[in-house]
Amino acid sequence: MDVTVRLAQQPEADALLGRSPLALMIGMLLDQQVPMEWAFSGPYTIAQRMGADDLDAQEIAACDPERFAELLSQKPAVHRYPGAMAKRVHQLCQYLVETYDGDAEAVWRDVGSGAELFRRLNDLPGFGKQKSQIFLALLGKRVGAGPEGWREAAGAYGEEGAYRSVADITGPESLDKVRAHKQEVKRQAKRTGGK
Repeated sequence: MDVTVRLAQQPEADALLGRSPLALMIGMLLDQQVPMEWAFSGPYTIAQRMGADDLDAQEIAACDPERFAELLSQKPAVHRYPGAMAKRVHQLCQYLVETYDGDAEAVWRDVGSGAELFRRLNDLPGFGKQKSQIFLALLGKRVGAGPEGWREAAGAYGEEGAYRSVADITGPESLDKVRAHKQEVKRQAKRTGGK
């Protein structure tokens, strides 16, 4: 994988995301309850703290869970909830080792349809329906790894030019548009009482 992404808004972190399927997947996993840039710079921080240029699912899966949690908790923490997220990243890597021999890209490589890829993503620890649809859209729009039917399987996140999620971010201007969309969704939810 060698793609250009600008999700961390830091050159070194974005370079890792662009070359490492596992880093991109972990960034997506971390993307909750923190600013997107913080989440997607997390894989780079983890790699640095592990003394590596890249991330390895087998190495993370084999890591002592307490030691791994300490690694993510060092200041500055990788996430607002470093202990909980360390557990999720560890579980994700264990699943990848057990199911895909540690190869994150195997989740989407040679998959036959968007529906099948959505199912595979939804099976990942820490990935629910929305996260799976957003990551599917990210794969289709930014990585070029969308099989036939990926837009339908990604739902509204698969729409072109909608600026709904990280899948639509190509730089600072599109990041601002995605943030504006999310703020509007929150405002609407408040007006309707969350319905």
